[in-house]
Amino acid sequence: MPQTPPAPDETTQVRLAAEAHRYEILVEGTVAGFTEFRDHGSRRVFFHTVVDDAFAGRGLASILVREALEHVRAGGMRLVAVCPYVAKYLTKHDGYRDITDEATDEVRAWLAAELDA
Repeated sequence: MPQTPPAPDETTQVRLAAEAHRYEILVEGTVAGFTEFRDHGSRRVFFHTVVDDAFAGRGLASILVREALEHVRAGGMRLVAVCPYVAKYLTKHDGYRDITDEATDEVRAWLAAELDA
């Protein structure tokens, strides 16, 4: 049975930082981690997720990724998980299969070029 990540509480917030191409998780106003993406047409390609060591062990990465994926769904987009953490999350939470596309070699090459630009 898939595990349910903890819910955000009054001290935890996930926000889209569009100018930085990432979703951030804040704890009491401090950025504790983020998941980075680039948009490729109607697909949001996630490629890197990190939570600061000072905030480790609280389930923040799960909260962050779940909220980011819900935002993708609400926006009518599809998602691609190049990021190992996001890919692992998707194996444990199959409720996103309907909006998930494979991380193909073409997508990986596009992402590499996009990040080098």
